[in-house]
Amino acid sequence: MQKFTLSLFILITLPYLLPAQNTGQPVHSDKPFWQDYSIKFYADTTKTSLLEVAADRNGVIQMLAAEGLQNTRDGRFQYPGTVGADNQYRFMKDKKITNLTSYNDQLIYLTDQAVISNAWAGSLFCHHHLKGANLFAGSRDFTFLVSDGKALQLVRDSKTLWSGSIPDDAIVGLLGSTSAADFWILGKNALYLFTTANQKLSKVLSGSNFTAFDQLDQSIYIGTTDGFLVFDILKKQGGNLMQKLPVTKITAVRNVGGKMWFGTNEGAFALRTDGRFDYYYGERWLPGNAVLDIEKGPANSVLVLTSKGLGQICFQKMTLSEKAARMEQQVRARHIRNGFNATVVNMEHGKIGTGFLEDSDNDGLWTSMYLGGEIFRYAVTREPEALQNCRESLDALERLYSINPVPGFPARSFERSGHIAELGDPERWQHAPDKEWDWKSTTSSDEVIGHIFAFGAMAELVDDAALKSRAVVLIDTVMSHILKNDMYLIDYDGKPTMWGKWNPNYVNSFPVNVGDRKLNSSNIVAMLQTAYHFTKKEKYKAKAMELMTRYGYLENMMRPMRVIGMAPDDADEHAKHMSDGWNHSDDEMYFLGYWGLYRYALNDSLKTKYRQSIIDHWQAERPEKEGAWNIFTALTGTREFDLKEAAWYLQEHPLDLIDWEIRNSHRKDIEKIEMNFRKQTTKEVLPPDERPIQRHNGNMFALDHGGNGQSEHSAGDIWLLPYWMGRYLGVISAPQQ
Repeated sequence: MQKFTLSLFILITLPYLLPAQNTGQPVHSDKPFWQDYSIKFYADTTKTSLLEVAADRNGVIQMLAAEGLQNTRDGRFQYPGTVGADNQYRFMKDKKITNLTSYNDQLIYLTDQAVISNAWAGSLFCHHHLKGANLFAGSRDFTFLVSDGKALQLVRDSKTLWSGSIPDDAIVGLLGSTSAADFWILGKNALYLFTTANQKLSKVLSGSNFTAFDQLDQSIYIGTTDGFLVFDILKKQGGNLMQKLPVTKITAVRNVGGKMWFGTNEGAFALRTDGRFDYYYGERWLPGNAVLDIEKGPANSVLVLTSKGLGQICFQKMTLSEKAARMEQQVRARHIRNGFNATVVNMEHGKIGTGFLEDSDNDGLWTSMYLGGEIFRYAVTREPEALQNCRESLDALERLYSINPVPGFPARSFERSGHIAELGDPERWQHAPDKEWDWKSTTSSDEVIGHIFAFGAMAELVDDAALKSRAVVLIDTVMSHILKNDMYLIDYDGKPTMWGKWNPNYVNSFPVNVGDRKLNSSNIVAMLQTAYHFTKKEKYKAKAMELMTRYGYLENMMRPMRVIGMAPDDADEHAKHMSDGWNHSDDEMYFLGYWGLYRYALNDSLKTKYRQSIIDHWQAERPEKEGAWNIFTALTGTREFDLKEAAWYLQEHPLDLIDWEIRNSHRKDIEKIEMNFRKQTTKEVLPPDERPIQRHNGNMFALDHGGNGQSEHSAGDIWLLPYWMGRYLGVISAPQQ
C-alpha cells in the first residue's frame, strides 16, 4: 500500500516537478558570450602623475609616470589593486624615460638618448639625437621614428636615416607598423604620411584640433576635441566629423583586436560593429574618468589609463549558466541576513567586506523573488544546494508570520532587539513577544503578492513534502487573515496597513484610469486563485468570483494599459498622488501576481482573458527590455515575448552590482524624449551595464545615479529570478558549448 501511495504521488506531481515543456516558443541557445568586467588599480595622485600604459606578451603591465616607471600591485575583480613604483629592473631608474609602448609584444622605452628595451636580452639600444624626444613608433626591422613635437628622426641601429620637421604644426602622435615600413604622423591640424622608400613626408589631410589616432584595416581613426573622423587610406580622403558619441572630447584612440576604442575626459567607449558604442564610465569600470591612454592588455583585456589609476577591462567567455553560478556565489557569500535576501550598505568606497547587511521594508519581497528563482533552479537541476537555499529562504519568510502577535499577519522584517533606533524607519518597529527580537510592522501589498508567488511556486514545483506542506499552510494563513478582515491586512494596532487594502470600497474608489484600481484587482484575484488551487477551500474561489462579477474586478483587470494615466482634476488628493507618474513597483507586483493569475486560473475562459491582459501589459513594457517581465510573459505560451531582449538583459547585466556613480545625461549618442507619464527619458533604453544598478521596480530609463560605492545589491532578485524562470519555462536552454 505504501508503494502504491508513493507511486500515485509521483504520477500526480511529476508534471509539476519536471521543467515545463516548450510548445513552439522560441528558445535562447545558451552559448558562450563575452562578459566584461573590470579590475581597477588606484594610484596615489598626490605622488604620481600617470602618462602612458603598455603590456607585453608575458602579461606584464607597465605604466609611465612623470616620476618614472610604475606597475600594478595585487588587484582582482571587486578587490582593487594599486599603482606603485616599478623596481624590477633596478637600474632603469637611471634612464630618463619619456615614453613607452609595446613593440612585437615586448615593452620598449624612449629615453632622451635612445630607444631601449629589456627584451631581446637587452640588445635593443638605438640612439637618436633629439634631446626633448617624447614620441616614438616602430615599424618593421626595428626602425623607429622619434619626435619632440616638432622635429622628426628616423633611426635604426643607432644610425639616423632621415631627419625633418613640421614647422607649422605640433606633432601629437606617431604610428608605425611591424608589417610595413611607412609611418603616419598626426599633427594638431593635419595628418601626414612618411614613406621610407623615398623618405618623403606629405600632408594627406587637413583639419583642426586633432588629439590622437590609430589604424584599423585601411582606415585611420582620428580623435579631436569635438568628435572623431575616419580617413580612408585607399581613397585618400577624410570623412565627416562624427559627433553623435557618448563624449566628443577625445583624448586617446586605439585599435584593440580589431575594435576601435576611444578615451575621453569622461570615460571611454568602444565602437561596435552596428555603429553604436559600449560606454565605460565611472568606478564600475575605471578609477577615474579622465582617460590618458588606451592599450591592448593581457588575456583579452583592454587597459584604460586614467589620471587616477588603471582600469583593466577584461573579457571572459561564459554562458548564462556560468554567469548564474557567479551570481549565486555573490548572493550566498555576502547577501544572506537571517535567511533574507539583503543589500549590503555602509561600504567604504566599494570595499567588499566593509559594510553590513541592511534591514529593508521589503525583506519579504526580495526574499520571495530570490526564493522563486531557487525554486525554478531546483525544478530544473534537482541540485541539493538549490533545495537547501529554498529551505533557508522559506524559514525566514515563515518566521515573519510567527515573530509578531497578530494571527496571519506577516511582518515586513525582523532583527535582534535593542537597536531599533539604528534600523530603517524606526517608528515602524515593534517589540516581539520573544524579547530577543523586534519586528517591523505596516506590511504592504507588495510583500503579500511576493509571498503568494513564492509559496505557490514552492507548493507546485518542489518535491519535498514538508516544504510543500509549509508553503500551503502559509498561503492559507495569510489569505485567511485577509478574508477574515474584509479584504484588508490588519496590523498590530487593529487598523489596515496603508497599502494592504483589497476591499472594493477602497479599490473602486479610484478613477478607472488610476493604476491601483487595476493593480489591486489583479493581485487579489491572483492570490485567491492560488489559495483555492492548493487548499481547495471554496471560500477563496467564491470570493474571487464575487470580486470579479459583483464588484467589477474582472473589468478592472481587463482595462488596457493605454488607459492608465493621471487622475482627472476632480479626483481626490490620494488618487492624484497615486497617479502622478508611472510606478514601476506596480509592474513588479503585477508580474509576480501573473504567475498565480494565469497558472492557477479558475477556468479556461478566465485563463484566456488573463492571457490577453498580461500580453497587453507586456506590450506597454517592451521599450524597457526588462528581462524579468519578458520571461514572465512567456508563461502564457505566447510566441512573442521579446526573448532576444530578455537574453540581452541577462548577458549585458554587469557582474559588479555595487552602486557606483553613473552618468549618461551628458551623452550625445542618445536620443532624449519629452517628459512623459511613464518617465521614459530616451528613445531607446541603455544596456544594464551602462546604467545604475536597479531592482525590477526601478525605472530602466534612469540615466544618472550618485552612488559612491557605498552599497551592493544582491543578484538574487535582480538576475537569478529571470534566468532560472527562463530555464524552467524552457525558453532558455541548458548551456551549449
